[in-house]
Amino acid sequence: MSRSARALALLLPLAVAACGGPQAPKPSDLDGTWTGPMHTVGGRCADGVDATLLIDGDRVLFSPASGVLTLEGHRKPDDTALHAQLLLNDMNHKPLPMVFEGRSAPEQAPDGHPSLRIDGTYGTPTCRASVVLRRPAAQPWKNLLGR
Repeated sequence: MSRSARALALLLPLAVAACGGPQAPKPSDLDGTWTGPMHTVGGRCADGVDATLLIDGDRVLFSPASGVLTLEGHRKPDDTALHAQLLLNDMNHKPLPMVFEGRSAPEQAPDGHPSLRIDGTYGTPTCRASVVLRRPAAQPWKNLLGR
């Protein structure tokens, strides 16, 4: 067997392995801003209104319905699971916990390239909503004009 044939025989399995299925996301792949509409699963929630998630290293911030409330959390360095919470008191002075749980999932972008999304659940004692978060599309002119 020639030298080039041996080299090809050794490199072929590596090339095939590199073309394998989708790779598991790294925690650093999640850093940035994510948005997506909330969909009521139970109770009364702001249905169809966008929620925002910000991930910066180990810090997680979630704003349901893009409102003024921000749930905060931290994630472990090598974990793609996300958790954020906020504990308030309602008007009857009873605890009002708000919790977001999410996990990244691979998907195929419209252009055919691999991408990520975050599947999450937001809940309070009176609301349970599912939310699929994706990175917002870059719209520099819209940002410049403030729209």
